[in-house]
Amino acid sequence: MSSDSQDIRRSILAKWHETLSKYGNLFSSDSLSGTSPPSVFVGSYNYPKVFVGPMVPPIHGDTSLLDSPEKWKGKSLEEIVNFRLNLIRGIQKTSINQTDGRYIESLQEFTMSSKSTDSDLIFHKATSPSVSIDGESAPFGPIGEIKSAKFSGTSSVKSIEKIFYDKDLKAQDAVLNLYNSGIDISKIQKCFSIGMLGQKRKLVPTKWSITATDDIISKSLTDEILDYNLIDSCRVFSYEHLGNVFSVVLFPHRWIYEMIEAWYSNGILGFGSDSEDARGINHPPAIAGAYFAAKLGIVEYLSKKRIQAGVVILREIRPEYAIPVGVWQVREGIREAMKQKPAIADNFNHALLLASNKMSISKSEWLSHGNISKIIRQKTLSDFF
Repeated sequence: MSSDSQDIRRSILAKWHETLSKYGNLFSSDSLSGTSPPSVFVGSYNYPKVFVGPMVPPIHGDTSLLDSPEKWKGKSLEEIVNFRLNLIRGIQKTSINQTDGRYIESLQEFTMSSKSTDSDLIFHKATSPSVSIDGESAPFGPIGEIKSAKFSGTSSVKSIEKIFYDKDLKAQDAVLNLYNSGIDISKIQKCFSIGMLGQKRKLVPTKWSITATDDIISKSLTDEILDYNLIDSCRVFSYEHLGNVFSVVLFPHRWIYEMIEAWYSNGILGFGSDSEDARGINHPPAIAGAYFAAKLGIVEYLSKKRIQAGVVILREIRPEYAIPVGVWQVREGIREAMKQKPAIADNFNHALLLASNKMSISKSEWLSHGNISKIIRQKTLSDFF
């Protein structure tokens, strides 16, 4: 990463140390009383025995903003990192098949809550306020091994409660049911992660549940839009936030989708991409969860407009994105892009030119690291019937 990224990380870490100099005792104790957003985290380390627990700030009141990515539009990278650092993560080692028992059941009830939940945790030893911030992984606040946990003041979301008690419903159908009920995706992901959905329930590491939820919903919406008429023009949508620049090209074509990412590492430009046609993708995407997060933002738009299109997403990750904060920012970035007024292009090549003009990378560079031109040449409507 460039010195710009390092400077940003140093600045954020320095300000966090300032906070600790004033309130360090709140982040270094063998007990914690606070109000959780509510937030729960399931780790992937040591799978299938993973570390599971609530994330709780050492403050009381409405803390929902601390773990609601859907509400973070306009927030700075520093603000979002601080949301994460202020959540103390309690953990207990648990088998992924352990979806009942007092501790997990209390976390499930807690996750169902429609409002911030009072939480009292006792740890085996005092938590350490020291945290690390780098350019590779999402930031976390202090971690403590839980001796006991007590939650109060929960108020269950009725649609989630109904799904929770329906053990005949498949996990995929449960996710779609909650989504269609208007539940935030970040909330659905937590329910999925803590083993509340489906017939054969298990705990799912948070990062896996996020991608699985995006994939399930986007796949369902893609199936729906395959029946719609093709878009009648080439349109280019753009949005920038948190050091990420997004350009979205829609063009008249039966559903094909490609996402190309570019990033800077030690002054060298790196690229990654993946794509699909109407049959979907049959392998884990080279660009991981960002692929499904972006796809979801696109197919939501197409579904709402009742249209079908070919799609190319260009994502330039600039050095200002010094600390990764999760693929939610890709989903929310694309959602915001699709709310902007699009530029209308004369044709597909013109659209790609307009899209790349928003960035510091040329059209030819994007095309050389993607596959969309080849896909368009190879595919005809007859391929899909």
